[in-house]
Parts: sequence; C-alpha cells; structure tokens
Amino acid sequence: MRGKKAQSLVEIIMHVLFWTGVYYALKALTVSSFKMISTYNDKATMSMDAHSIFPYPWVVLGALIGLFYGNTLWLFPRLIRRRSRGPGIAIVAVWAAFMFTLNYGVVRLLIGPAGNIPPRHITVPNFPHYPESPPGFSANDWMHMQGVMTAIFLSIIGIAVAYFFIREWIHNDLRRSQAETQQLHTELRFLRSQVNPHFLFNTLNNLFSMAQKKGHEELADSISRLSDMMRYMIYESNTDTVSLQREIAYVKDCIALNKLRYADSEASVTFRHPPPAVAAGISIAPMLFIPFLENAFKHGVAIGHHSHITLDLSVEQRSLTFTCENTDHSAVQRLDPSHWLPGPPLPDGRNVQEGSGGIGLENVRRRLELVYPGRHALQAGPGEGKYIVNLQIQLA
Repeated sequence: MRGKKAQSLVEIIMHVLFWTGVYYALKALTVSSFKMISTYNDKATMSMDAHSIFPYPWVVLGALIGLFYGNTLWLFPRLIRRRSRGPGIAIVAVWAAFMFTLNYGVVRLLIGPAGNIPPRHITVPNFPHYPESPPGFSANDWMHMQGVMTAIFLSIIGIAVAYFFIREWIHNDLRRSQAETQQLHTELRFLRSQVNPHFLFNTLNNLFSMAQKKGHEELADSISRLSDMMRYMIYESNTDTVSLQREIAYVKDCIALNKLRYADSEASVTFRHPPPAVAAGISIAPMLFIPFLENAFKHGVAIGHHSHITLDLSVEQRSLTFTCENTDHSAVQRLDPSHWLPGPPLPDGRNVQEGSGGIGLENVRRRLELVYPGRHALQAGPGEGKYIVNLQIQLA
C-alpha cells in the first residue's frame, strides 16, 4: 500500500514539474517581434526592434492540459480497444481541433478589438529617448502566432501518445508478472494439498471395476466422471488455455456429480452450449465457469425445495457469453442449520461456511483481470428471486 502511495506521489510531482516547464516554455516561445518607429515633433524619426510579450500563457496551458488528459485518460483508453483505427484517429483529431479552436477563441476574446499592426508608429515627448513602454499585445500578434501554437499542440499530442503507450506497456508487463506469480503460487498450493495422483487414479479404477462387477452402473458412471474430472484438474488445466469443448465436458461432469446429492425434484439443471462444430478451435482460460456452477448449487439448491439452475454458453463473432441463473435459496440456507457446514480452508487457516458468500467470486474477478484485462465484463447479483451471473469475454 505504501509503495502504491509513493508511486502515485512521484507521478503527481513529475506531472507538476512537466506542466511548470511547459508554462515557462510557452512564455519563451510566445514573444512577438516587430519594428517600432518613433517620431519627435513630426520631424526626426528613429526605428528600433521591439518585442511584445504574450500576456495569456495560462490560457494556452489550460488548453494543453485539457488536450493531454482528455486523450490519455478519456479517449485513448476507449479507442485502443477498437478494431477499426480510422474512426479513433478521427475522434482524436476532432478533440485536438476543438481544444485548439477553444484556445484561439478565448485568447482572441481577451485581447479585444484589433490593435496596431506592425510596423508600429508612436509619438514620444522626449525623443531621442526610447519610448517608455511598447504597445500592447494585439490581435494581429495572436494571428501571427498560430504557427507556433500549432507546433505546440502537435507536440503535446505526440507526448500524450508516447506517455499513454509507455504507461500501458508498463501496466501490461506488471499484470503479466502478477499473473505469472499468482500461477506459481496456485501451483505450489496445489502441490502441497495434492494426494499422490497415481495412487488416487488406481483407487478410482479399482472402485470403478468393483461397481461394474456388482452391476452398479450408476455408481460406476459417477466414479468414471470423477476420475475424468480429477485428471482434467491435475494434468490438463495447468496450461494457460484449454479447448472450449474440453471445458464444456468438464462442466457436464460437474453438473452430473453435484446432482447426486439431491433428488430430481429438488435440483434440475439446464445447460445450453455451442455444438462441437462451433466450439472447435476456440480456447479459453481453464476452470472459469466452475466457481459460478458451484455457487449455484451451494446457494441455489435447498433440500425439500424445488430449484432450477440454467446455464447458457454462446460464442458469436469471437465474443463468448456465459450466463448462470439459479433460484436464490440463500435465506433458506441461513435459517437451516443443516447447511452450516465448514467449507474449504482459507489461506490463513479460517473456514468458509456454506451459507456465506465465500471468496470464489472475488477470485474469479481477480483472475479475469489478469487473464483478460480490458476484454471482459462480469455482472453478478440477485434479481426477482434469482441469482444471475453474466460473463462476457472478447476472445483474441
């Protein structure tokens, strides 16, 4: 936390120093030179070079600040995700033209009516001394300064582009490092809690054979599903992506095993998903949908009550949408002591009760931020007696 505060403070100081430098650079660049001719008693004349200082650099600075932060904080983050670059460039150009025109109009209004046009001619009472003060800044000076203003505005746009993309690169690199670190920690936790997989699969195979020999086909099928699920969790899901077809098969197995805990009248599940022809060739991060399904059974099914869970998975134009709706029985579970069972241990050793929200949803949100930054939208909450989860992912 202290590191983030220190980083933010350093960034603020750098921005302040940058705009302070821009302000003094504006004062140095916006000096108007002109020829001044002085006369005395309509007889003697003197010609001299003079300079008129631009009196409104703070107006230009405000316009440049609006141009810079309007691009880096508002336009660029929204336009970088667009597939078509043409409209995005046009929007940036329109924003730059608007700030340039606004800056010109405000300064022109402050200057007032047009003043003298160089070369300027004044009469002084004590010639041959220099005039006590040169003429003020004129509208004509402001017109001649627009070339410099254009160069300044274009420079700020270039700096904004460089700043935004360097900042994005740093943030993406940080997210990638965090994802790798979290993946390593997950694998370490998994290895610590892992039972010897060979022993486990041999035991499941023996149980499967025994169930088949005794004619318990339903039990044998459940053991086979459990074996496939554990093989997927241990061996296949330790990669960055898995095929969508394999994830769908895992969700089906998970549904079948969870339904064993309830009567058919207590839990009914509908799972709509793309056919193999549509799902072929699509890869996603593994184990994304299971936390939502587990929460649906945990909080959406109650013994002695009818409950329904609906899962919808669709893919259209490289956009994946997953929806999970379940009957909300959380209030019933809180009142029913039979549901107050200890859940899985947290990293600090505490337990999560079945009736509580747990940490699954927050873990999923964090994982989505790391794996699909800026390419996902997750909404979850109760509504009309149901709990609804809607997840959308833009596939690469």
